[in-house]
Amino acid sequence: MADGRFAISCTLGFIIFAFHPICGDVSYSVPEEMKRGSVIGNIAKDIGLDLGRLSARRARVDSEDSGVQYCSVNLNTGELVVQERIDREGLCAKKTSCILKQELVLENPLELHRFTIRVQDINDNAPQFKEDSFKFEIQESTVKGARFALGEAHDGDIGENAVQGYTLQQNDNFKLNVNLRSAGRKYCELILDKELDREDNNEITLVLTAFDGGSPQRSGTVVIHVTVLDANDNAPVFSQTVYKASLPENSAPDTLVTTVTATDADEGLNSEVSYEFYQRSDENGNVFSISPKSGDIRVTGIIDHEKIPSYEMQISAKDGFGLVSYATLIIDVTDVNDNAPIIKLKSLTNQIPENVSPGTEVGIINVQDRDSENNRQVRCSLQTGVPFKLVPSIKNYYSLVTTEQLDRELVSDYNITITATDEGSPPLSSSKTVHLTVADINDNPPVFEEQSYSAHVTENNKPGSTLCSVAARDPDWRQNGTVVYSLLPGEVNGAPVSSYVSVNGDTGVIHAVKAFDYEHFRSFKVQVMARDNGSPPLSSNVTVNVFISDVNDNSPQILYPTPEGNSFMTELVPKAAHAGSLVSKVIAVDADSGQNAWLSYHIVKSTDAGLFTIGLHSGEIRTQRDISESDSMKQNLFVAVKDNGQPPLSATCSMYLLISDNLAEVPELKDISYDERDSKLTSYLIIALVSVSTFFLTFIIIVLGVRFCRRRKPRLLFDGAVAIPSGYLPPNYADVDGTGTLRSTYNYDGYMTTGSRTSDFKFVSSYNDNTLPADQTLRKSPTDFSDVFGDCDVSPEWHVTY
Repeated sequence: MADGRFAISCTLGFIIFAFHPICGDVSYSVPEEMKRGSVIGNIAKDIGLDLGRLSARRARVDSEDSGVQYCSVNLNTGELVVQERIDREGLCAKKTSCILKQELVLENPLELHRFTIRVQDINDNAPQFKEDSFKFEIQESTVKGARFALGEAHDGDIGENAVQGYTLQQNDNFKLNVNLRSAGRKYCELILDKELDREDNNEITLVLTAFDGGSPQRSGTVVIHVTVLDANDNAPVFSQTVYKASLPENSAPDTLVTTVTATDADEGLNSEVSYEFYQRSDENGNVFSISPKSGDIRVTGIIDHEKIPSYEMQISAKDGFGLVSYATLIIDVTDVNDNAPIIKLKSLTNQIPENVSPGTEVGIINVQDRDSENNRQVRCSLQTGVPFKLVPSIKNYYSLVTTEQLDRELVSDYNITITATDEGSPPLSSSKTVHLTVADINDNPPVFEEQSYSAHVTENNKPGSTLCSVAARDPDWRQNGTVVYSLLPGEVNGAPVSSYVSVNGDTGVIHAVKAFDYEHFRSFKVQVMARDNGSPPLSSNVTVNVFISDVNDNSPQILYPTPEGNSFMTELVPKAAHAGSLVSKVIAVDADSGQNAWLSYHIVKSTDAGLFTIGLHSGEIRTQRDISESDSMKQNLFVAVKDNGQPPLSATCSMYLLISDNLAEVPELKDISYDERDSKLTSYLIIALVSVSTFFLTFIIIVLGVRFCRRRKPRLLFDGAVAIPSGYLPPNYADVDGTGTLRSTYNYDGYMTTGSRTSDFKFVSSYNDNTLPADQTLRKSPTDFSDVFGDCDVSPEWHVTY
């Protein structure tokens, strides 16, 4: 845990960093090997940060020197906790001060706080000797006080926890001398305290113990084997006490570092010197080699300045009989530009709304280079053609910001390549591609593919049939681009538009709700709205014009003559009518339009086939020849009116004509309609039969007629003058020129006088000299005709029709 000591210092000077300053240094002291999750200290309290803002500002701890994150910050409490194992020996080796440089990084805005963690040593390592045993060959002639180097035991700990002393097993010949090296390291020597006697004892075994000052105390031992030899009184002597060499990192194997030399004043076997590394550490054990004969020191492993910037080794020179001398070798490793910059993405907004303003920060980039001096100076750049730029921030941090307005509909994704280049010779560079996605906002309304739509449908369509389809496109994404169709409220002929058509909200297909009738309306407009599902939603409207086409579903309607119940129409034709005289007119209309309403008139059957003709398209009934005395007074015409539709539809009517100049000449017949079945031949036969009839039958008929006339005088006409309207057309029918309906130029005016049955018509005006005055047109019921021609007991009621 932190010992409670920390230091905060803010340097107020003229050094201004980009965007946000670095403020203060906080220091914590912790013992090594703390358990993960242990609390180091409360950094939020120590530097005065608001706990509520730690999470919002994405507070995190970054390592300044290494990639290992040994601690992290609790965003809820602001406490620093141990995240990775902290091994002082692995981090700092023999350095007396072991400091981890850490950075607390906060965003929005970017803020950097440095703090250090001083790692305190604990006694977790026992002293150890590199060799399993020491072997000495000592001449028996060696004088008392001769010294034999035993070197030192290595303890990974420092200070009190490092090696504090040595003890030697009790013996008669040797004692132990402990000396100090630089940096306070202790090594020991074996001192001959009593001369050796090979004949008395040629082998001596001793136990050397090294102990530290920790609590609890730890120790390590090594066995010393002494072989007593004959006299060799000169030890090898190195040419230098300390050898120094410089070596560039990444030197190839077998590169010569330096050569050490030692000489021995003895002769023969006693002067032969061999070299070796004395007590090599783990750092240089496999990196260098020394030639036992020549003393050449060469590279055998990987030299990396970033891992070990310098080496210090002990070299021994031993003669043939075991006399040894020692020298120190120091190798400095010089840096070369062998590490490309490392680009680290510290923060990134993956989904960038397209409406962000230029200058918005979307990411934080950290760039590091493991090299030193100029080799670690780095420049960062972005590719061209992207609406982003890098803005230098604090130290080796860069902010990635927008430079212009984004539009997802134009570019939805960006792959941004960041390039970092150092200032080494030659320079090294590295790249990192960052993927950014532009998030959609609902900034585009649906747009219809056409400005307006037209739908054509025939009348009498089936309900649910498809009229047309509308389509709108929205370039936005997902729900912002999902289009839903609906009808805008409106009316058609006073009814809601929804009662006529419906629209599929997903597809835009417009369906008919019910069958349309061309005769009621021929076209109507519908407003369709396309709305997206954005928030807020956007919409647009389009007009759909529905045109209804006609089908031949209406038969012609005969306006004149108009049957009413069992009544029928009767026209008077003057006996003096000439060929081509207009005697009547069949008036018909058709509710359809176009060719479906083109009417043609045909006489299907008539009493006298050659007497009357009808206009094919006008419906005018004219005489084909002059009327003769032999022509039957009663003429019955059966007229068919047919339209021009596919298939054609038709209607029929009967026209009854009486050839007479005066109503008084009308014979008293029971039924005028029998002429429909009689021909002229039949008439002749009847006349013949009548002529041969007995006088008695004729007399009876005359007597009955006279009695009937006396009993009741029929009134054929109304009293007073009567004005008859000139024409009649139903309100739903138009007067179509040339289609068989009544033309506006045909007007008939007539006046009748009061008086006896023999009163004549007074014809006032006519628009055609050849036109038979329509004043003589009579409309009677069958009973009325029976009264006139048969039963005189019933008073007839006459109607004048125009």
